[in-house]
Amino acid sequence: MSPVCPSWLSFILYNPVRKAFTDRGKVLTESGVTSDAVVLEVGAGNGFLTEFLAERARKVYAVELQDGMIRKLRNRTLQFGDKVSIIPGDIASISLKEEFADLCLLYYCFHEVSDKIKAADNISKAVKTGGILSIYEPAMEVGKPFMQKTAAMFGQRGFRKEVERDRFFTRFVRLRK
Repeated sequence: MSPVCPSWLSFILYNPVRKAFTDRGKVLTESGVTSDAVVLEVGAGNGFLTEFLAERARKVYAVELQDGMIRKLRNRTLQFGDKVSIIPGDIASISLKEEFADLCLLYYCFHEVSDKIKAADNISKAVKTGGILSIYEPAMEVGKPFMQKTAAMFGQRGFRKEVERDRFFTRFVRLRK
């Protein structure tokens, strides 16, 4: 398991260079985010994608583990009011409603989850039948075998692969339940 990025280093997650190299609009489009979507964002961090999600989706449930990141996330999403609900905790152990999310977005975080089996169970429970699971991982830290293993783990929980792509910086897979 890779260590979780500590909140005191969160400036590396939200900076002009990352903004320049990450087309957040494209991430949301290829993930299937629409104006009527209810999105479960796992590993929201300091809100790098959360604010974009809030502008595009109907509702965002942002799961974040670290208190320091949660404080930054709250400040960044205040302007969206009830459109963003922050869920503090580990995706493997929090309690989520069944089939409430149209889409789950895992952006550069699943490789950091300590209990991937329980996390996959929880995510699978939360995503509606017909819903989307979109997974992005950093290519430098996550090899193709890990992505294939991750996709297979969700495949065992009723998801089927729709799109898979490897780029220089990012590995991506989108699955549908």
